[in-house]
Amino acid sequence: CWAVSYPQTVNCTWKLASEPRPETYFITTYRHGMGAKENECFQPWAGARSCSISDIQMFSITPYVLNVTAVNPLGATMNLFPFIVEQIIRPDPPEDLRVSPIPGESKKLLLEWQPPSSWPFPQYFPLKYLIRYTREGANSNRMIGPYEQTSFILTGIRPRAVHHVQVAAKDFTDYGNYSTWSPLVSAADSVLRADPETP
Repeated sequence: CWAVSYPQTVNCTWKLASEPRPETYFITTYRHGMGAKENECFQPWAGARSCSISDIQMFSITPYVLNVTAVNPLGATMNLFPFIVEQIIRPDPPEDLRVSPIPGESKKLLLEWQPPSSWPFPQYFPLKYLIRYTREGANSNRMIGPYEQTSFILTGIRPRAVHHVQVAAKDFTDYGNYSTWSPLVSAADSVLRADPETP
């Protein structure tokens, strides 16, 4: 389970240890504490291997417990997953990363991006960002940050060399985990291209 849209929603996914031949469906419920009322974890369609919890209580030290029960003609099996919401915060990656040359500045690149659109309230729950970049042909990446702003001037780069850049996001208060890296963008002076592959 991950809170990609904190504090609105927790999204949970699962898979079976092995694929049974009979058709299998899932019953998904959750409790906020072991003795609390059982509620439905909403599945987008019948048989889906994901569900979402939208009734989230922030900063609760009482764990939520997800119950996923797999059912088919051979029987049923149940799995419980406890979690604290703030411990499973993981935003989606930043969006619309742009890398632009700065006129008259041959050793600088301007990086700009947007918070993930799935993060509902960036003004109230800000994110911080980690930048990863490498020069084409180099053997290792460099990481800088975290930074609170959604832009950064990369300095000290080699003129006319192609640089590959990605950005990751995390909750500003340091709860949870960093997102995966944004799609890679490559640039050199006046050259700009998007690369579908990530390192």
